[in-house]
Formats: sequence, C-alpha cells, structure tokens
Amino acid sequence: MNTITKKAPSTFLVIVAFATVYVVWGSTYFFIQMAVHGIPAMLMGAMRFIAAGVLMLAWCKFKGDKLWIKRDVINAAVSGILLLAVGNGIVIWVEQALPSAMVAIMVSANPIWFVVLDKRNWRENLKSTATISGLVIGFAGVLLLFGEQLMGSFSGPQNSAKLIGMILLVVGPIGWATGSLYSKYKGSSSPSRVTVAWQMLIAGVVFLPAAAAHGEFARFDISQIPAQAWFALLYLIFFGSIAAFTAYVWLLSVRPATQVSTHAYVNPVIAVLLGVLFANEHISWLQVIGLIIILVSVLLINLAKYKKPAGVKPPAEEKLDLNKLQCKAV
Repeated sequence: MNTITKKAPSTFLVIVAFATVYVVWGSTYFFIQMAVHGIPAMLMGAMRFIAAGVLMLAWCKFKGDKLWIKRDVINAAVSGILLLAVGNGIVIWVEQALPSAMVAIMVSANPIWFVVLDKRNWRENLKSTATISGLVIGFAGVLLLFGEQLMGSFSGPQNSAKLIGMILLVVGPIGWATGSLYSKYKGSSSPSRVTVAWQMLIAGVVFLPAAAAHGEFARFDISQIPAQAWFALLYLIFFGSIAAFTAYVWLLSVRPATQVSTHAYVNPVIAVLLGVLFANEHISWLQVIGLIIILVSVLLINLAKYKKPAGVKPPAEEKLDLNKLQCKAV
C-alpha cells in the first residue's frame, strides 16, 4: 500500500507570503490616502472593487469554479456591502480628512467588535477573564484616541470633518464585524475566492450611487488625475485586493491560523511607519499609547485561541478567520 506524503511548503514562499500579508495590508491605508487625493473617494472605491472583483471572477472561472449559485451570491452581496461598502468605504471616506496612520490605529480595534456582536458565542467568550479584560482595555484605547481628537477640536481651529471622521471610524468596524458574522453564520457552498470576488464586485457597484450622490462624476476629469493616484489605485487592486488575499488563504492552508493571525499586530504598525516616514504625518505620543493599548487588548481577546494546540480549531472559528481576512484583504 502506497503512502502519499504531503510535501512541506518552501520556507522561502512562506516568508514571502507572510511579508506580503504584513506589508501590503499595512500599506493599504497609505495608498488609499494617496489615491483619494487624486481621485474622488467613492469613485475610487468603485473603480478599485469592480476591477478587483472582475479580475478575481475571471480567475475563478479559469480555475473551474462554479460562479453562479444564487443563495451564495445573495449572501455575498449582503456581507460584501457591510464589509466593503460600509466598512472599507468609511476608511476611504475619512482618509480625505484624517491621516492614514490615525485611521489604521482606530481600525486596529476591529477584533473588539467581533466579540461584542457575536451574540451566539457570548456565553463562551464572556466567561474568559482575559477576553473581558481585553474588551475593557480596548474600549479605553478607543476612548483615549477619540478624546484627544475631541479636545483638539475644542482647543484649536474647528475642524468638523476630522471629528465626524473619528465618529465614522467607530461605525466602520461595526460594519466589518457585522458583515463577517453574517457571512460566517449564513455559510457558503462556494470556494472563499468566489465569495470574495462577488463581495468586491457587488460592493464596487454600490459605490457608484454614493459617488453620484456626492457629485463626483460631475467633477471627475480623467486628464487631471495625477500619475501617483493611478499608481496607488493599481496597487490597491492588484496587491491590496488580490495578491495579499491569495497569500493569506495559502498561508492558512500551510501554517497554523494562530501564526497567520499575527498580521493583526503588524499591519497598524506598518501603516503608522509609512504615514510618518513618507506622508509626513504627525503621530502624538497619546496616539502611540492608544495603539499599544488596543494591540494589547487584541492580544488578550485572542489569548485563549493562541493557547490551543496547533491544528485544534473548530470549523466555525476557522470560517470567521477567513471573514476577518475579507475585511483586511481589500
């Protein structure tokens, strides 16, 4: 009887995949800001997600996937609108007024909302002292950041756009978490790449009426778009929405999910470094402290998962990890 031995993945490929997930997802905030300074925000979101969705659907077709399963497409539409049109759309919108590093710091609190909104697992999650401590500490970090911005608006020149942006950055992660949990519990018979392709395509279409409502089509002049904005858009399509997603899915198949999930701690740090070094953004010590507090809270929330032996993970939790990836990958 022949025994088939699965070949271990190349160490080099694993390193490249981790670097892609760490750096690319961390850099998307920087490139979003570069893009929206040349292309109207909602129109940029439409162009990005429609292009990425079409390209991924073409790839899925090439791979022989069945693209149209009505129930799966409807579920992908609902979750995609929540994840991308609401969650990522808010990130795109507020980066017109807020530094990309600040946006990344606020978004790093996403895992808090997964625990808060996952009602089915409250009994399990909220019996953990570490999880409860993480929630309290995480909200304290968010309040610290929000309070600093609020006090700044009172003591300095009034800037309602920044204050509204901070409020929206509390709402955005709720959309992300709600969309992820919806997708998790509705399930799908399609491969994850097909689901994500439909999510991006449908969310991209939803950006179009938002762009029209803000008069973006009227003021869009393709001849006036700077080259760096086009470059940023292409980067977001091919690297932020496709390459990093592919790397993440592959890593989940060859490495423990607990290792792969470490991107949650690296991405905001990369975003802050890029904003400070290349966009001349100013990050206060309070914002640095707020980031550290939030990352510690995320560590506490995930502590029980990290203590589990490698390979021992309920299917539902693995599905949730894939949906968290959908938030980050795009």
